[in-house]
Amino acid sequence: MSNAKSAPADPSNPSATGDPAHLRRLLRFLSPYRLRIAIALTALIVAAGCVLALGQGLRFVIDAGFGSGNPAMLNTALAGIIAIAVVLSVATFTRFYLMMTVGERVIADLRRSTFAHVLTLSPAFFDASRTGDIVSRLTNDSEQLRQVIGFGLSMFLRNGLMMVGALVLLFTTSIKLAALIVLGVPATLIPILLVGRRVRRLSRANQDRVAEVSGHVDEAMHEIRTVQAYGHEERTRVSFERATEAAYGAGVDRIRLKAWLIASVMLIAFSAVGIILWVGGHDVLAGRLTAGELSAFVFYAGIVASGAGTLSEVWGEIQRAAGATERLTELLDQRSELTISEPRIELPAQIKGAIRFDGVTFAYPTRPKTAALSTLSFDVHPGERVALVGPSGAGKTTIFALLLRFYDPQSGRILIDGADTRHCDPLALRRAMALVSQDPVIFATSVTENVRFGRPGATAEDVRAACAAAHAIEFIERLPQGFDTDLGERGIKLSGGQRQRLSIARALLADRPILLLDEATSSLDAESERQVAAALEQLAQGRTTLVIAHRLATVRNADRILVLDRGHLHSTGTHDELLRADGLYAHLARLQFMHDDATA
Repeated sequence: MSNAKSAPADPSNPSATGDPAHLRRLLRFLSPYRLRIAIALTALIVAAGCVLALGQGLRFVIDAGFGSGNPAMLNTALAGIIAIAVVLSVATFTRFYLMMTVGERVIADLRRSTFAHVLTLSPAFFDASRTGDIVSRLTNDSEQLRQVIGFGLSMFLRNGLMMVGALVLLFTTSIKLAALIVLGVPATLIPILLVGRRVRRLSRANQDRVAEVSGHVDEAMHEIRTVQAYGHEERTRVSFERATEAAYGAGVDRIRLKAWLIASVMLIAFSAVGIILWVGGHDVLAGRLTAGELSAFVFYAGIVASGAGTLSEVWGEIQRAAGATERLTELLDQRSELTISEPRIELPAQIKGAIRFDGVTFAYPTRPKTAALSTLSFDVHPGERVALVGPSGAGKTTIFALLLRFYDPQSGRILIDGADTRHCDPLALRRAMALVSQDPVIFATSVTENVRFGRPGATAEDVRAACAAAHAIEFIERLPQGFDTDLGERGIKLSGGQRQRLSIARALLADRPILLLDEATSSLDAESERQVAAALEQLAQGRTTLVIAHRLATVRNADRILVLDRGHLHSTGTHDELLRADGLYAHLARLQFMHDDATA
C-alpha cells in the first residue's frame, strides 16, 4: 500500500503559520478569468489616476481661481472636477463589480474543486480527521478568501498605486517636503515587519479554533439523541463553551495585535503629515511655495498616509487569507492511500462475481499494531451465497471494507474474477457491488432520490418496482407526498425498519453482480423480514452474496458459512455440518441463534 501524505497540520502547532506566498496557489483558479481581471485592473488604474488628478484640480482652483479673482476660472475648475468625478465613479463601479464577481466565482470554483477532491480520499483520511474541521475549511476559510480576492486585493493594489503616484507628484511639487515623506514611509513599515509574522500565526490559530467549534456543533447535532438519552446536555454545553471561548480568545488576540498595527501606522503617517504641513506653511509664508501647491501637497500626503493605513489593514487580511489558503490547500494536497498499481487491470463489463482472499493481513491505519485480519484465505464461487459468522471484532465488517477497496491489505491479495484489486480502479470495483448496511444510510432528500442513489438514471417506474420488491410501497404511500416526501436529515422521519427497506430497495435497483448484506433484515419485524427475505432471495439468484449474519434464518439459507475468530478463518461448512462439529459456531448458535429458532 502506498504511503499517504500526512494529515492536515496540527492546529496546536505554532509553526503552522500562514504566508502570503500560499496565495500563489490560487493562480490556477484565477487564470480562467484573466480578461475580467485585466479590465478590472485597467479600471483601477483609471480610478487611481482620477483621484490623483483631483489634487491638481485643487491646486488650480486655489492658485488660478482664488488667486486671479476670475469666476470663469472657478467654473472651469468645477466642470473639470465633475468630469473627473464621473470618470472616477464609472471606473470604480467597473473595478468593484468585476473584482467582486471574480471573487465569488473563484471561491465557488475552489469550494467545488476541494469538495470533489475530498470525495476521492480514502476512509483512512476521514478516520484521522474531524468532519467539522473539513466543513470549516470549505466554508469559513473559503469565505475569508472571498473577501480578500474580491475586495482586499483590489484595495491593496489601488492604494499602493495611488501612493506611488502621489509620491511622484509630491516630488514634482517640493523635493524638500517629499524627502520628508519618503523618510516617513519606511517608518510606517516598521510595525508591519515587526508584527506581521505574529499576525499570521494568530490568524491561523483563530481559524483552527473556529474549526474546532464547527467540529463540536457537527458532533453534537449528529448525535443529539445519544446526548439527550444519557443526559449529557450540560457536559456537551460546557465543552462547546470552552471551544467557543478558545476561538474568542484567539480572535481577540488577533484583533488586538491588528488594531495595534493599524493604530501605529496611522500615528506615524499622520504625524508625518502634520510635520510636513508645518514645514510647508513656513515655505508659503516665505514665498517659496504657493498656497495651491501646498494644498495639493497636503492632499497627496494625505493619500500616502491613508494609503499606508489601508495597506497595513488590508495586509493583515491578506495574511489571514494566506492562512485560509494554507488550510484549503492542505486538503487539496492530501492524496488517497489507494493507488492503482501497475499494470492496471480493466474489469470486464460483466463480472461473474468470483471472490478470493489469499493470505490477507490487514490492520486499520488508526490501529496499526492490531491486526483485524491475519493471513485470511477463502474462496467464494460465482453465484454462491456465503454467510460470515463470528463474535464482535472477528473481522466480518473488515472483509466488506476491503472488498469495496476502502483500504488495501498490508499483505496478501484480494481477487475479483481473478483480478488483484490493487490493480483495479476502486470506482470500477464498487460499481460491481451493492451494499446494504446494518445501519441504513438515508439522505435528506425525497424517497425517489434516496432509492435512485443505487442507479441515478433509473426511471420512476424502476424506482417504484424496486420499492415494491422491498415491500416498501405500503409505508411510502402513507407519507405526506408519497415518493416526493423529503425524509429529513438521516431519514429522521422514518422508523428503523422503514429506513432499512429503502436501503434494500436501493440495492435492488442497483442490480449489481455482488451483494454485500450486513444483516440487512435486522431492523424489521417478523412479517416484514419474511417479505424482504423473499425479495432478497429472488435478487440473490445468479449473484454472489456475502452476508454478515447474526440471525439463524439468514445462516440457514446460506450455501456455506465462514466462521471467523479474531481475524482468522476458524471453520467453514453448512449450518448442519458446523453444528455437528460442536465448535465455535455451535457455541455462537446456542448463544445467539437458538432464541430465533425457538421463535420460528
